[in-house]
Amino acid sequence: MPNTTLLENIRQAIAAAPDRQSAMTETVRRLKTGLPHYTWVGIYLLKGEELILGPYLGKPSPHTHIPLGRGICGAAATEKATIVVDDVHSDARYLACSLETRSEIVVPILAPDDRDRVLGELDIDSDQPAIFGPDDRTLLEAVAEALAPRLI
Repeated sequence: MPNTTLLENIRQAIAAAPDRQSAMTETVRRLKTGLPHYTWVGIYLLKGEELILGPYLGKPSPHTHIPLGRGICGAAATEKATIVVDDVHSDARYLACSLETRSEIVVPILAPDDRDRVLGELDIDSDQPAIFGPDDRTLLEAVAEALAPRLI
């Protein structure tokens, strides 16, 4: 069962946020503080053929611009599908951000009126291997769905 209290807390924060930037910042903050196994939480926005790093919490990333199709983030946006990687060091697509990162989940944020249009994505890293399970996926896909209307 996903963390329904956290999900409702995030939905309320998104709805109450005065603008898009605040909605994204609050989403990142609540995910990072609410789930201790999330060591890096960020949102990338799609601009043209490139993902641009927005609000994030965690160590600085050298990957502030990621072309579609490059890395796990670029693959998730291109495929319009959630990607879970249990061991980033065994996935050739991984763009190393931190030596400590062991697993990653990337969830595309799709437009509510056109599920073929990617607006951005949630990118979550963990220092623990194979840490992201079905509850994480369900939670993050629901968060992406709640955030999508604020990104249009």
